[in-house]
Amino acid sequence: MKPVGRAMAQFKMLRDGDRVMLGLSGGKDSLALLVILKHLQRHAPVKFELAACTIDPEIPGFDPSPLKEWVEQKIGVPYFYESEDLVALANKHMKGDSFCSFCSRQKRGKLYTTCRREGYNVLALAQHLDDLAESFIMSAFNAGQLRTMKAHYLNDDGDIRIIRPLVRVRENQTRDFATAAGLPVIPDNCPACYAKPQQRQEMKQLLLAQEQKNKHLYANLWTAMQPLIADDNHDGLANLDELTGLGNGK
Repeated sequence: MKPVGRAMAQFKMLRDGDRVMLGLSGGKDSLALLVILKHLQRHAPVKFELAACTIDPEIPGFDPSPLKEWVEQKIGVPYFYESEDLVALANKHMKGDSFCSFCSRQKRGKLYTTCRREGYNVLALAQHLDDLAESFIMSAFNAGQLRTMKAHYLNDDGDIRIIRPLVRVRENQTRDFATAAGLPVIPDNCPACYAKPQQRQEMKQLLLAQEQKNKHLYANLWTAMQPLIADDNHDGLANLDELTGLGNGK
């Protein structure tokens, strides 16, 4: 709760009257964030509405449908469940792109559509500090650019704000929280992705190996990324969702 609260304050993520929809994939990060946002809704001085939306990619071996009962009965927020065969869509339309990037864009588009249809002006995504650091290194290595995902910005159409409340949270924290809280994590969050070569996984292992040598690694990366994470004007500046395949609010 403490790093989420600090991130919320630092990047001014919530405003009175916001209607927030969380992209809920069923992974440990988005489930943890849903529980945290529900707690904040009850206790924070800022008053906001909260909902969740799952995009079911209809991938064999991945079934997020058990989330329906849990969200409605245990969490008690409005819940939207959208399905689309993303593998078939990728086979038809994907050109020279990774499946993860294609899937990310499609999921993000459906989340935007659901926000607009249901009247939500804020989309919450569950990328954490490890995700941002991996994106930062991948961008430098592969594109020769210093970029990462932003904590709070406005989409290109100017009608939906995107927030990432977990930007100060480490992945091991969401993992431990999900386990301790008994959250219904969907196993193998995306088998189609896991079956493909994963450069992001290589970056994760590289950073973890470096962290064993330098315990301040992620604190240093957080400091180095500050100008890239912040977007004071919330003007929809470019982010790395497409490049890194992280737009699904995992």
